[in-house]
Amino acid sequence: MVLEVRMKMPRIGTRKIYYLLQEQLNELSIGRDKLFRILKANHLLIKPSKSYHITTDSHHRFRKHKNKVSSLSIERPDQVWVSDITYVGTRQNPSYLALVTDAYSKKIVGFNLSNSLNVEGLLNALEMAIKNKPKNTLPLIHHSDRGLQYCSNDYQKLLETNNIETSMTEKYDPYENAVAERVNGILKQEFGISKTLKNIELKKRLIKQSIEIYNQERPHLSNHMLTPNQMHKQSEIKMKTYKSKIPCIDIDARN
Repeated sequence: MVLEVRMKMPRIGTRKIYYLLQEQLNELSIGRDKLFRILKANHLLIKPSKSYHITTDSHHRFRKHKNKVSSLSIERPDQVWVSDITYVGTRQNPSYLALVTDAYSKKIVGFNLSNSLNVEGLLNALEMAIKNKPKNTLPLIHHSDRGLQYCSNDYQKLLETNNIETSMTEKYDPYENAVAERVNGILKQEFGISKTLKNIELKKRLIKQSIEIYNQERPHLSNHMLTPNQMHKQSEIKMKTYKSKIPCIDIDARN
């Protein structure tokens, strides 16, 4: 049963597997702790892997904006979007994934894969998010790091045209953009989107499918085990926040 779930979500953690299979596991008298022991005995626990690749250049002439979300209470979808770009390629075949994620629901609302760090990829991801956004007049803040692409005239113009406020990290602490960092990690660690696929069109298809599964099927711990899509359709549930680094044995402890 676990392997069947991992056909779609290859490195999903044990807590979420237990949540998804709870009815079948109850029939077998298997609780969460016993499931952990079974997976450990069969070498099926997932250990988080770390990778690091610099994608942010904050040494530039463009204006850097203040952090407007550090003390903000996020209470609904489409109140704050967080954006980031992450490396998903190899030296021979570099590629970069730009993501726009709703901070409340953790739903990926816009994305784009390209083979360069040019601003076009980030603009395409933002345009997708704007296209999918409900037509309302509620205020929306876009939060990102202070990278050249996000500060560029073209990117800031697109935000301004759509009445979206700009917020940026002010320090080099990843927890200033924790939601974006978490979602990057989930896609890389659980879905294996950094696979060494040489064909970028094939990688685009893999990423598109992974994001659809992530949004529609993957329960999210910070969403009280709702999927991002389910969380995004309501605004009654209080979101959980990321405040400190928590050591973990299984990848589930973070996400």
